[in-house]
Amino acid sequence: QVQLVESGGGLVQAGGSLRLSCAASGRTFSSYAMGWFRQAPGKEREFVAAISWSGGTTYYADSVKGRFTISRDNVKNTVYLQMNSLKPEDTAVYYCAARATIVGAITTSGYGYWGQGTQVTVSS
Repeated sequence: QVQLVESGGGLVQAGGSLRLSCAASGRTFSSYAMGWFRQAPGKEREFVAAISWSGGTTYYADSVKGRFTISRDNVKNTVYLQMNSLKPEDTAVYYCAARATIVGAITTSGYGYWGQGTQVTVSS
């Protein structure tokens, strides 16, 4: 069982930065691949980034590539999403999620655990 709690969201101007954190409970955090997703009002939840259990493999959505960086600290049981050069279209609720393998991590299916989400609002 894994419980996930996101933090670090907020209001930022376009061009600014935020770092989201996702703290996980449970001794098996280091065995899970982790993903970040986001959902804007009226839109479907979409993939943002994912990282393998070791941190050695990462995937990004084209819309955030070069601006966002996913990382993890298996000692602190935390996964991070560093978001730079933020745009108004990045405004959404951001969720972290855990799954057994990095294979297929760019879709919402296969993620067995989800956090409650943290709001990110980027003003123009």
